[in-house]
Amino acid sequence: MEHAFNYSILILILPAVMFLILGLGGKYMKPVVAGILGSISLGVMAILAYMTAYQYFFEVGKDADGIYQAINVFNFEWLRFTDSLHIDLGMYLDPISVMMLVVITTVSLMVHIYSLGYMKGEKGFQRYYAFLSLFSLSMLGLVVATNIFQMYVFWELVGVSSFLLISFYYVKPSAVAASKKAFIVTRFADFFFLVGILLLSYFTGTFDFASLTASNAALAVSSTAGTSFLGFSVLSWAMMLIFMGGAGKSAMMPFHIWLPDAMEGPTPASALIHAATMVVAGVFLVARLFPVYAFGAPDVLNIIAWVGTITALFAAIVACTQTDIKRVLAFSTISQIAFMLTSLGVSKYGGHEGLGYMAGMFHLFTHAFFKALLFLCAGAIIHAVHSNEMDDMGGLAKKLPITCITFGIAWLAIAGIFPLSGFWSKDEILVAAFEHNKAIYFCLSFAAGLTAFYMTRLFLRIFFYEKKHYHHEPHEAGPTMAIPLIILAFFAAFSGIIPFARFVTNDGVPYDAHVNMQIAVTSVVISLIGIGIAFKLYYKKNELPDKIAGSISTLYKWALHKFYFDELWLFVTRKIIFKRISKPIAWFDRKYVDGFMDSLASVTQAASSTIKNFQSGYIQQYALAYLLGALILVVGFCGWIVCFVCK
Repeated sequence: MEHAFNYSILILILPAVMFLILGLGGKYMKPVVAGILGSISLGVMAILAYMTAYQYFFEVGKDADGIYQAINVFNFEWLRFTDSLHIDLGMYLDPISVMMLVVITTVSLMVHIYSLGYMKGEKGFQRYYAFLSLFSLSMLGLVVATNIFQMYVFWELVGVSSFLLISFYYVKPSAVAASKKAFIVTRFADFFFLVGILLLSYFTGTFDFASLTASNAALAVSSTAGTSFLGFSVLSWAMMLIFMGGAGKSAMMPFHIWLPDAMEGPTPASALIHAATMVVAGVFLVARLFPVYAFGAPDVLNIIAWVGTITALFAAIVACTQTDIKRVLAFSTISQIAFMLTSLGVSKYGGHEGLGYMAGMFHLFTHAFFKALLFLCAGAIIHAVHSNEMDDMGGLAKKLPITCITFGIAWLAIAGIFPLSGFWSKDEILVAAFEHNKAIYFCLSFAAGLTAFYMTRLFLRIFFYEKKHYHHEPHEAGPTMAIPLIILAFFAAFSGIIPFARFVTNDGVPYDAHVNMQIAVTSVVISLIGIGIAFKLYYKKNELPDKIAGSISTLYKWALHKFYFDELWLFVTRKIIFKRISKPIAWFDRKYVDGFMDSLASVTQAASSTIKNFQSGYIQQYALAYLLGALILVVGFCGWIVCFVCK
């Protein structure tokens, strides 16, 4: 069976080769050639990914009982520590990794084609496409990793790719600051991830996903690990630390602060990395290790559910006040990813009890298309009006008809309006939450209503609200930008009708998912209420938004300033970590550690100054020293003999 997928290794080889070609030889080729080469490479990868998905789901992925099996396409040993503990490199296919191959290559291909028009004339065009290839390699390597350490290697490479793309406009201080912020915050979280990996591998004796996700292995580890600290087992602490790494990459509270600033990078890169693929790495991580969480650390799943719920609400509230369209979409991304993690947190293992798992993966799938579409539409708008601010927009519906229609499809999809894709996946999440915890369900329902509100606000303020007089007449994007919008709009509209539960479940057993009419109708009504309120406030310019903001000025101010989390992080890092911890440690290092070493140097120098006169080069001094030494030895020997005789 493994041999049936031998061609799929090209999905990893092609972006690696393209990164080397464009990175080393890009400066010797015309920009358009670099862009076309990168796009053709992604096109081939996308075809291979779709072939892999078709063959896995419809031909050889199931065993005799109709259960989807994990397949190692190839796997070879890289580093060996013990007989059982070793690090391998390979390619691992199962329902979620195959699904991610389709998502990553599809969105990446659209971004590559779109960038041919959006990035035209930019300095460093070839470098940009080289970085896109590096990111594609990193993300694809992450999702097909056969073991958690291989995943960690590509996890860090994804962070490097993100840093390079955020800082693409390296002459802008804001872009440099944003890239450093993203890199440092995610590295801080990744430290916990690494500690969690080491703990988990120490007690399980393996890095391999196939061994880790076996339910009986997880139960055995849980029963033998014992209680270590604050009532949590070693396994629970390991899985909590691993989740913290995922929370950093997926911008969950309190690690969310890097994602809004990451919008300083090129908008197509934001669509690829910070909306559709990279930021869902944390969701994929929890899903990949879900059997371990479900059997060995269910208490951590509960924490994940509440972290996701709080983050979803927080980000939705903040998004209602932002005026930079990319930052609105950034906080929307944070909120939607929190929905996915909450869905995983309220899930159990196997059968219909695994609805939350399926729903989270389903929302990851649909969200990738409509959120990438939203970002690419935002890029077309920015390209037309040369501004990110909603205050500089308005009345663009007739000037940008394709962008308006495609943006409208994505807006209704993320709002959860029937029959678009977001309705189907969000409905499953709400059903899973309702069955698990009513409080979480009500919080997510409110967040869903806020999502419908702020996305309608964004849509209306861009395309209606108030007609503007632009210095340059806005016009529709060219074919290279418009075609990806239309293709993604198709996916955003219809990807929800896929019977997802027949392909992706946490135990590999397909089943038929049914719409819960009570939850579905309620969620649509809540979304329509949010849309209706936004229409009342923002379809035409009026004084109501300012009056409402004034009536809740304190809450509005806090939300506008993102509840001062950035200031809180600065206070913690500068006033506590740097001043109260790092500064005393630095003083101790200078005073005592450096002082001790300086003292050793001073003593050594003084001793050398004292004894260097013995090497004067005068034979008389050497003869005198020799005679004195011999005399001391003779006197000492005679004294020893006298003492021995006297005894």
